Amino acid sequence: MGSPKSSNVNKTPDSKPKIKVENSKQDLGNTQIENESKKFFRIQFELDLVSVCLFLVSASTRLYKLEQPRNIVFDELHYGKYVSLYMKNTFFFDSHPPLGKQLIAFAASLANYDGTFKFDKIGSPYSEEIPLFALRFVPALFGSLIVPTAYHLLLEFNLSQWTSLIGASLLLFDNALLTQSRFILMESMIVFFALFGLLGVMKFRREYANFLSFRWFFWLIVSFISLTCSASIKYVGFYTCCLAFYILMRDFWKLLGSKLSDAALYLRFFLQFGIAMFVPIIVYMTIFYIHLSVLYKAGPHDSIMTSAFQASLEGGLASITKGQPLLVAHGSQITLRHSHGRTCWLHSHNHVYPIRYADKRGSSHQQQVTCYSFKDVNNWWIVKRPDKNDLVVEYPVDAIKDGDIIQLVHGITSRALNSHDVAAPQSPQCQEVSCYIDYNVSMPAQNLWRVEILNKENNGDSWHTIQSLVRLVHVDTNTALKFSGKQLPDWGFHQHEIVADRIINQDDTVWNVEEHRYTKSGDQKERERDLVTAEMIPTTATKLSFLEKFIELHYKMWFTSTENLQNHMYSSEPHEWPLMSRGIAYWVSSDSNAQIHLLGNLMIWYSATSGVFIYIFLLIFYLLRRRRLIFDLDKHTWEKFETIGEVFLAGYLFHYIPYFFVDRTLFLHHYLPAFVFKTFLLSAVMEHAYIVVKNNFKAVILSKIMILMQLIWLSLIFFVYVKFSVLSYGTTELTMKDILDLRWKDTWDFIIHKK
Repeated sequence: MGSPKSSNVNKTPDSKPKIKVENSKQDLGNTQIENESKKFFRIQFELDLVSVCLFLVSASTRLYKLEQPRNIVFDELHYGKYVSLYMKNTFFFDSHPPLGKQLIAFAASLANYDGTFKFDKIGSPYSEEIPLFALRFVPALFGSLIVPTAYHLLLEFNLSQWTSLIGASLLLFDNALLTQSRFILMESMIVFFALFGLLGVMKFRREYANFLSFRWFFWLIVSFISLTCSASIKYVGFYTCCLAFYILMRDFWKLLGSKLSDAALYLRFFLQFGIAMFVPIIVYMTIFYIHLSVLYKAGPHDSIMTSAFQASLEGGLASITKGQPLLVAHGSQITLRHSHGRTCWLHSHNHVYPIRYADKRGSSHQQQVTCYSFKDVNNWWIVKRPDKNDLVVEYPVDAIKDGDIIQLVHGITSRALNSHDVAAPQSPQCQEVSCYIDYNVSMPAQNLWRVEILNKENNGDSWHTIQSLVRLVHVDTNTALKFSGKQLPDWGFHQHEIVADRIINQDDTVWNVEEHRYTKSGDQKERERDLVTAEMIPTTATKLSFLEKFIELHYKMWFTSTENLQNHMYSSEPHEWPLMSRGIAYWVSSDSNAQIHLLGNLMIWYSATSGVFIYIFLLIFYLLRRRRLIFDLDKHTWEKFETIGEVFLAGYLFHYIPYFFVDRTLFLHHYLPAFVFKTFLLSAVMEHAYIVVKNNFKAVILSKIMILMQLIWLSLIFFVYVKFSVLSYGTTELTMKDILDLRWKDTWDFIIHKK
């Protein structure tokens, strides 16, 4: 928009006020430096006063009364626990990458936090010993840095200083960003790294002509380090990485039409995109190397990992690996754990399948086989060669190898694992798995299974405890023993269904031996006593390489859901976000109606939503006019208008549309990265409208009216920001009337428990 007159300050071509300090070495004493040409060294410092002021104002709003309320606020419950576990080097599982939690844990360690505080429930008071300011400082710092970063990013798009200042101010005075920056939450860090990475990409574009220069390398590397950091906090940062790749590919596509030689194009492509690929890989793996190196002790979440992973943790599966036989042999007593997905063990008990299921299908009425999520004596099985009746282990041991045919005898009931051509109870497309009972009817036992060792290249073709991943293939029907993931009804005690599936190669057919001992007695009663008293409490560590741990952890993060998909009372759907139909109650005081409620600045959110539609309308209008060879905009203005759409509109859609396809509980704060791009687009559309009016209509009065309206609009934004800031800080005691006065929409669910 039109830029107000500034004082006599040194200016660069894009009108940014700067202070420059120059140090020239031309004379030293009275001695002249003689060269072929007169050379001198210049050290130049640039300080942007506007961005410094933006940072200071932003920091003052984020850091104000940062330790209040001194209670657990919303997801501080989860992230605080993770930080405490970092302090104690205890492994935890989270479906998001760890960088944000690492940064907060680093600040906590500097403040000498010992990790002993129990984050038990939302609203619980923090003890005096916990360094709350240090824990909340990192999100507040990054939340403060968002504003000046946004200002510089908008300047890189050749928007005026006034427009860039407005765009940054929209983020400064948004209540949702303020709230999200003041607590132990991740969004402020995600947004900062995303914006700074995008700023680096735009600065790299300015160096496009200076191929292989220091600044060319510097901005390319820095931008992808920052973008990777964003994705290493939550995977939503990956959308910004996609946006950056789109920008670079778009630029390279345009470069293909230049006069550069093929060799120069190949060099630029492989160097540019090689850096853009390998820098993120190095940064990302370094973050996880630190994560796995720090968390070396067993903890409450390690049961979701495989037996081998648990055994690699200090205090994990110690008793299992300590003195436990390595080779599975004829006569081995084992527990079989489902290796991927849900943690459970192959299980059986005396109860049988019902004669008929609820859908009137008949069953075999054989002994039930399930997958049980707890350690139990009924999880033990004995490995048996079909041609041997004595179950005692011989010496030397008769080791089971890849391709061998075995029977699995249930330790307590002494019945063999069986399958046959009967539909499974919950998965009728698969076969039922049972333990065979001889009812003396025309249903003979089919209890032979072929052992297939999947990772024999690493551990050899013998079946090893913990480390060998195996499939058990039913010999008669060529189906694989599988965890179906479905829960059985009351008659199955709500345990999980086990089936035999014709699709052999899938993750749910993979098992491994966790607990292992050799059978010492042929007497069944004595054998049962040994099984009942078997030690099931893990106690020495085995070793896994970093790469093995890295791959397994990511498999679990990406394909194992630990979230309860039941709706949260403050959850919302993506279509509700643009008009902020619902907020989130973060905390409420037990003594008054003082509360923290996540809501954005209504003026900004509605204006920005309108800006998206206005830009799309103008884009379609201009494209249709240009198709008719009517050029309303000059080349420079059109390219600028096109660029802001390619980045800001694309950025908004990249960060918003995917949530319509996400099958998990969603909240308003998931919209914040998309919201940031929406505000940038609004700022750019406002400047575009001002330029069109000023250049095409030559209406000075109209342009002045636009500036006046803009100032009135900014005043309303500030008014809304101040009015709703009581819900961002939570330090003001509110009456019932105060709360009702803030309820501008019927769909906002504030908490009122004091009159």
